[in-house]
Amino acid sequence: MTKPILCVVTSTTEKGNTGIPTGFWLSELTHPLKVMEEAGFKTVIASIKGGQAPIDKDSLDFTDPVNKYFWEETDLEKRLANTPSVAELNGADYSAIFFAGGHGTMWDYRENQDAQRLIREVYESNGVVSAVCHGPAALVDAKLSNGEYLVKGKNVAAFTNKEEEEVGGTAIVPYLLESALIEHGAIHHEAPNWSENVYVDGRLVTGQNPASAHKVGVEVVKVLKG
Repeated sequence: MTKPILCVVTSTTEKGNTGIPTGFWLSELTHPLKVMEEAGFKTVIASIKGGQAPIDKDSLDFTDPVNKYFWEETDLEKRLANTPSVAELNGADYSAIFFAGGHGTMWDYRENQDAQRLIREVYESNGVVSAVCHGPAALVDAKLSNGEYLVKGKNVAAFTNKEEEEVGGTAIVPYLLESALIEHGAIHHEAPNWSENVYVDGRLVTGQNPASAHKVGVEVVKVLKG
């Protein structure tokens, strides 16, 4: 039996101490989720702390047909109200792990030891590790059992410094994602702001921004079906 895909979202509700609300970006979860589920994979949605997963209010776009479908015709809202925490889970139980983005991830993905453990467990069980937009924050400090950074020497795409600047986040986020990935040896590939950009390097699949979310799902499925 094929193991399910684990989809992780942030538990952060505020951008640092700014009072500006945040959370995960809805389409960065729904678009890959739709591709994965239509390909026959079961999915589990977890969050960093468990419980209610916060959605960035700015991403509640129901003119997006995929968001609308998940909100009105599935139990997504219920699933998001009661997520397991990453601490409760074992990466070997999943065929892939996917980290959705949204600015909230910049405050709780990178340093979370259980997220790092899950990445290592999935990857070392021949699973696929994937992330989109700010989601690759989870990959920055993730190490394999040999002590090497997972991203070292790997081709990746993630939310770029130019995109961060355009949305006015540069002075707010605790670090710049593109720079942090490069510091740990990643080969970062940048496309023009807001354009689709997905990189597949073996069993690592990453995308630059919300426009890349659908294709990240497509590529994860492709690698899994091999």
